[in-house]
Amino acid sequence: MTNPQANPDLLGDSSSWTSFIWISFVTSIVLMLVGIFFLPVDWWIRGYLYMGTLFLTASTLTLSKSLRDRHEYERLVNRVKSARTEQAINQFDRT
Repeated sequence: MTNPQANPDLLGDSSSWTSFIWISFVTSIVLMLVGIFFLPVDWWIRGYLYMGTLFLTASTLTLSKSLRDRHEYERLVNRVKSARTEQAINQFDRT
């Protein structure tokens, strides 16, 4: 059986870490929305702040997904390059 410590591709986030992330995310959104709701300002200012919160949250999620996708792509490219290098070395050693 493969040792997960030796292969970082098999390691994932722990359930505690995932729970912490979700609790933090939900708490921050709820507190932000409640804080905007209780601001002593006109409705249009609240609407502007709600829109800003929505767009900031959406862009943050999109940015984190894009960064993760880029990281995974670079790891894949590095693996392919490594495999090609290994193949070339093996062919060179045979001759």
